Amino acid sequence: MATTVLVIDGGGRAAVLAHKYLQSIHVQELLVVPGNDLIRIISKKPVKIFPHLKTTDTAEIVEIAKKEKVDLVDVAQDDAVARGLSDSLTKAGIKVFGPTKLAGQIEWDKVWARKFMKKFNIPAPSFKVCHSEADGINFIKNQNDSKWFIKAAGLAAGKGALFAKNKKEAKDSVKQMKNFGKSGKTYLIEKCIFGEEFSAFALISNKNFQIIGFAQDHKQVFDGDRGPNTGGMGCSSHPQVVSLKVEAQVKSIIKKTAQGLSKLRRPYVGILYLGGMVDKVGKVWVIEFNARWGDPEAQVILPSVKNDYFELVTSLLKGSMPKIKKDNKYRVIVTAASKGYPGDYSKVIGKEITGFDKLLKKVTVFGAGAKYENKKWKTAGGRLFYVLGEGQNVAQAREMAYNALSLVDVKGNNLHYRRDIGYRDLERFYRKKG
Repeated sequence: MATTVLVIDGGGRAAVLAHKYLQSIHVQELLVVPGNDLIRIISKKPVKIFPHLKTTDTAEIVEIAKKEKVDLVDVAQDDAVARGLSDSLTKAGIKVFGPTKLAGQIEWDKVWARKFMKKFNIPAPSFKVCHSEADGINFIKNQNDSKWFIKAAGLAAGKGALFAKNKKEAKDSVKQMKNFGKSGKTYLIEKCIFGEEFSAFALISNKNFQIIGFAQDHKQVFDGDRGPNTGGMGCSSHPQVVSLKVEAQVKSIIKKTAQGLSKLRRPYVGILYLGGMVDKVGKVWVIEFNARWGDPEAQVILPSVKNDYFELVTSLLKGSMPKIKKDNKYRVIVTAASKGYPGDYSKVIGKEITGFDKLLKKVTVFGAGAKYENKKWKTAGGRLFYVLGEGQNVAQAREMAYNALSLVDVKGNNLHYRRDIGYRDLERFYRKKG
């Protein structure tokens, strides 16, 4: 029987999900809202994209799902979760993978999430909730000099957490919360937890769960973790900071989370993302939860999964939890962006991406803001595409990704990417080699 799947997302995460679903023997056709050109062009099976739609165009998406007789909708994008797309699809009798609006509040409302963590004894930084600029400035004034994160309570495309290394910077960051509009109207001031970050991902069906993978994102725009936060400049997996001791703590946290949501009558079905920090004594702290795959973490974890992904998801929806099978390769994904991202990159839009066809022949590439026009690839966004490197270790994976990236540019030297993705594990690798 021909099966049609609809993926809700537009960037690199949509591309890797499309890649996994299209590998399934069951899936004959794929729809992606809004999707991107690379998904459509390189696929050997029929793919429809809807670039005129947003992931929050709920009524239109429900109509597409009905009209196209969609068998499964994968709600993979945060704004769609926050809008309650899963709820609307379920109400229309359409099978959906992705949390309800209430379960997804663990991402779209950081204040609610922190209070949830406190209630269910999940290790998290101490925090202060603020409802005005004056709230935050008065709080900082009365504190000893310290380091903080100032975080918009609502969704901010991965850019709503501002680091402040002293009281002056903290006050400046508080003033910047208004730049996030409604998302920054309420915000948190959190004490910094020092250590090494990682991301963990779990498949959850109510109280049942299974860890599907770990990754290490590189959020800041420049090498050495400098500059402003972005949606993610690259990722590596499996990060060596995630020891067996760390894995055990993550499992305990995910268990508490799944059970806690169930107790609050918000049963969770979908992917849960735990953004964690390992401190100097090896304790795991939860920096954030997200109610979907990370981008670009999905691009390094999903290629390692050997299961038929459609079978995995549909089994989960029936309440069973098949064993996840994975290969043992190390993977690095490097984000290729328009110069100027995450700031103003408007002058780069529409420029030709040279060498892109050579790149596609060399490695796996997941598209995002790259558009195909008049037989040429052109820039159409901030994060353009993601280049995947694979190997037996971090050094091999990095070499593959960066050798491939040397083939490509944006006219006028307008391509930007970090050259140090996976650097922590690379340092460990060479220390171990002696």
